[in-house]
Amino acid sequence: MLKILGRASSINVRKVLWACEELGIASAREEWGEGARSPQEAEFRALNPNALMPVIQEGDFILWESNAIIRYLANAYEGGWLYPQEPRARGRVDQWIDWQATELNTSWRYAFMSLVRHSPAHQDPRLLAAACKGWNYTMAILNQQLEKTGAFVAGDAFSLADIPIGLSVNRWYETPMEHPELAAVRAYYERLTKRKGYAHWGRNGMP
Repeated sequence: MLKILGRASSINVRKVLWACEELGIASAREEWGEGARSPQEAEFRALNPNALMPVIQEGDFILWESNAIIRYLANAYEGGWLYPQEPRARGRVDQWIDWQATELNTSWRYAFMSLVRHSPAHQDPRLLAAACKGWNYTMAILNQQLEKTGAFVAGDAFSLADIPIGLSVNRWYETPMEHPELAAVRAYYERLTKRKGYAHWGRNGMP
């Protein structure tokens, strides 16, 4: 059985848990962080020297980095409907997975640390205002894409890209800040909520 190491409140662990639910993969989660064992322990660092979650174990196979993991799961468990083989279709999916990891993830970091994690190091009002503005700007880019597709981020059908993007949309709505009206993003949020996996691991009250 696939073992997932990490805490369920982690957005990156939830990517893997949601992907497993979409693909029908039986898995067991081993708790690390937030009162459980620390990823800084030597046992965890032997699996991932970065001491970051998630990590998966499947027999003697070990893999870390959440986006690499969900790609692997789609490839290994007949997930062609999520992660198409055709080069252009796959390229569009990869484009949005990578955009989430670089542009969108970077845009929210300061605001999320300030408003949700309440980090003392992230309480400068000017930096917070700039971060919120930047996060909303990046979400507006997503809104433009969803206006074009009228459905999901990479096209008409739900794909692997919607897992990191969908969790990011939930994080945006769950962060206590001003949210401009982005109609396509809101419709997407409601559309994703109809999926059982998103109800479990996305729109579940955790940012």
